[in-house]
Amino acid sequence: MTTSQPGILRPIALAGRYVTLALAPGASARALLGRLAELRIDESVVVGLGEPLARAVGATIPGLHTFPALSGPGCAVPSTQAALFVHTRAGDHGDALHLMRRVLAALGDGVRIEDDVVAYKHDTGRDLSGYEDGTENPRDQAAIDAAVVAGAGAGLDGASFVAVQRWVHDLAALDRLEAAARDRLIGRNRESNVELEDAPASAHVRRSAQESFDPPAFMVRRSMPYGTVHEHGLYFVAYVAALSAFERMMRRMAGLDDGVVDGVFGFSRPVSGGYYWCPPVDGERLDLRALT
Repeated sequence: MTTSQPGILRPIALAGRYVTLALAPGASARALLGRLAELRIDESVVVGLGEPLARAVGATIPGLHTFPALSGPGCAVPSTQAALFVHTRAGDHGDALHLMRRVLAALGDGVRIEDDVVAYKHDTGRDLSGYEDGTENPRDQAAIDAAVVAGAGAGLDGASFVAVQRWVHDLAALDRLEAAARDRLIGRNRESNVELEDAPASAHVRRSAQESFDPPAFMVRRSMPYGTVHEHGLYFVAYVAALSAFERMMRRMAGLDDGVVDGVFGFSRPVSGGYYWCPPVDGERLDLRALT
């Protein structure tokens, strides 16, 4: 029986590594698909395939398309769509690295690394800004409904789509703000995580309230902080049953609905963006029949 990849719905690990990959010049996409079919998938590894790889093997996955670049009032959301996305999850960075090395060795020389990000759990699950991340995540059956495809047919049921972005924070700019002004960007008190009753229309909690969309835009966020002293931020990861849920939210955040830009853009900016299809698994192997 096919099911979703187990790492998708697991709680955030202490350490993570995110790699996006392109097809190497002259590489056989079919051969790469064969190597993917041999990967052992457990809760430590999540694999997503981008539209470039699907097109390279002459397949179409219903609901999968390339991440769209957006421009809003004073902000931009770039697209850096890759062919493949791999996330390794572990209790420490060394294990996350070795897991990724195993995956990449199995994939062989048919891929080229485009982005390699080391991420970590901060505090109890907070962003580096100090605000709790993923507060509104659905749980239990609601999480399955939000993140896992159902009723689409063999080879598609049990799959997920994932939206991936790397956001770079300007924490120095955030630190210069008074506490009240800082909280109004997010719409929550940083220490208590309590939502502000008078949060402005630009507050992140107002822009991204999942239940405020029609239909609701529920998603399962598995984002993690990343970075060095010189560059740091949030590696945003959102699993959805349909990419339209994330797309509606991103358009509103960028001010394309009503001209009001999300307060998050006051101290952070996305520098990458990709959509990927995470195939279901049959036992410990990816079910790739939708691509064959």
